[in-house]
Amino acid sequence: MVTRFSVEFDCADPVALARFWASTLGYTGLPVDLPDGEDVMLEAPDGLPDVYFQHVPEGKVVKNRMHLDLAVGGSGPLEERRARIDAEAARLVALGASDRRGPVDEGGSYWMRMQDPEGNEFCLVSGE
Repeated sequence: MVTRFSVEFDCADPVALARFWASTLGYTGLPVDLPDGEDVMLEAPDGLPDVYFQHVPEGKVVKNRMHLDLAVGGSGPLEERRARIDAEAARLVALGASDRRGPVDEGGSYWMRMQDPEGNEFCLVSGE
């Protein structure tokens, strides 16, 4: 039986991507003086997975077969959830993410399809 798991990213710049995801997920304890090209492990708060960034020479060339859904919208009316998701998307764009994949607004649901600075897809979704 699995008792713990981690999420691993292959990437060109582990330090930069670790900084982005630490800010995105609220993980703390990332050393400030990491050398460029060094693999990085973000140790998770209790109950969440560690996140590991591993340097690889090749770049991302195809769509992810798996992605993260980050719950930021909470509950409440759709307009409030949409505003919270849009605000978080703007914060992440300022950190280097892309929102060019754009929002999806259908059937009373709203989410934002995004990419991290190296093109890995993730979504901002409603949830608690």
